[in-house]
Amino acid sequence: MSNASSFIAKSTIKAADLEHRRKINFNIGKYNAVVPIGKQQFANLPTARERAKNAKWKAIENLDHYLEEFENRIVARGAKVIWAETAAEALDEIGRICEEKHCKTLVKSKSMVTEEVHLNHYLEQKGIESVETDLGEYIQQLDGEPPYHIVTPAMHKSKEDVARLFADKLGVPGGLTPEELTQVARQKLRQKYVEAEVGVTGANFIIADIGGIAVTENEGNARLSCSIPKTHIVIVGIEKMLPSINDLALFWPLLATYGTGQRVTVYNTIVTGPRQPKETDGPEEMYVILLDNGRTNLLANPTTREALYCIRCGACLNACPVYKNIGGHSYETTYSGPIGKVITPYLSGMGEYKHLSYASSLCGNCTEVCPVRINLHELLLDNRHEAVLQGSSTLAERLAWKVWKTASLNRKMMNMGSGKTKNWVVNKVFKGWTAHRADLNFTQKTFNEMWQGFRSEL
Repeated sequence: MSNASSFIAKSTIKAADLEHRRKINFNIGKYNAVVPIGKQQFANLPTARERAKNAKWKAIENLDHYLEEFENRIVARGAKVIWAETAAEALDEIGRICEEKHCKTLVKSKSMVTEEVHLNHYLEQKGIESVETDLGEYIQQLDGEPPYHIVTPAMHKSKEDVARLFADKLGVPGGLTPEELTQVARQKLRQKYVEAEVGVTGANFIIADIGGIAVTENEGNARLSCSIPKTHIVIVGIEKMLPSINDLALFWPLLATYGTGQRVTVYNTIVTGPRQPKETDGPEEMYVILLDNGRTNLLANPTTREALYCIRCGACLNACPVYKNIGGHSYETTYSGPIGKVITPYLSGMGEYKHLSYASSLCGNCTEVCPVRINLHELLLDNRHEAVLQGSSTLAERLAWKVWKTASLNRKMMNMGSGKTKNWVVNKVFKGWTAHRADLNFTQKTFNEMWQGFRSEL
């Protein structure tokens, strides 16, 4: 089954799942209730969003310069920087490091980039235990599922679902409360931090002028993952760049507000290298893997380059009517929702993923809620255009639109045939239009014919 066929099949099933819709509406309803409160911290929110967009524009337009500045500064503090063009290269480097450190257990904080390269699967094949330490990711790992949402991995699960999962997988009593479930996870995970030879984190931002990574979280698992194991590996997409540490004063509150409705998240950490002389805490070694994996495909296109401004807050997913009906797993991609539809064809191939750009109402709500004002609905249209230019559209589709264009530009052809004939052609021949819509019903005469008749009567 092709990616498009699988997407249609899964989304058709999920869209009719009323229990799924109830859970998602409940959880997104909680989000919608707190985000307006978080926004109150900004004296002028439109100006804050415009400043953020300008900062990301500056970072992306000068990405080569800032990446080199970041590398030079963090290397000077003892970290090692690895450039990975593909997911395979990143995995090979992580595998090499784990082999050198005789790693048997690895702890990992929440990171969409590690999901993108399928790190857990790779480590499992090498016989290394990889433990998700974020509670949502831990739940999904226990259930054998990928994250459902960029920010809230287990958004589609109710507290009853999690209680049943823990009882089944961990042997704890059924029916535990959320607080009790959290304590169970904490008890299981604490020992893993101590046992792990390697800790892996992502980064919400990489900061050029100080050569550091910035991590935002609410549970503290990223701090434990990067400080207790002797080796810390950071894997981060090259687009996460910020020019200056001063930008964090804007981006940390903006990410918190649009991601979870908070004024600022509980833990905000800057890491600028491994443990320094006379320091008592931190890893002995630190590696930063700067991942491309298709991002330069976006960078090369002056229009789609804007998608690299994304700070992964997940606001566009929560606002999207399509996402809320078909769910995150129907996309079968690492990044779902509007931003996933825009970037996945460039990261993984336009031919295989062009269908995602058509799974949109083009209502523009995603653009409206984006904290860095990415024109997502316009980029979806641009993806459709790019797919046609690359020849990804079918012959039947190209012929259909050519006939439609020719007829639309020719008055005689538009007037040709009765309304009944036109109804038959559109509703029976072009079946794609009426598959999910009511039949079109043309009038017996076109407006042009009626106008000519009206004029002749004068």
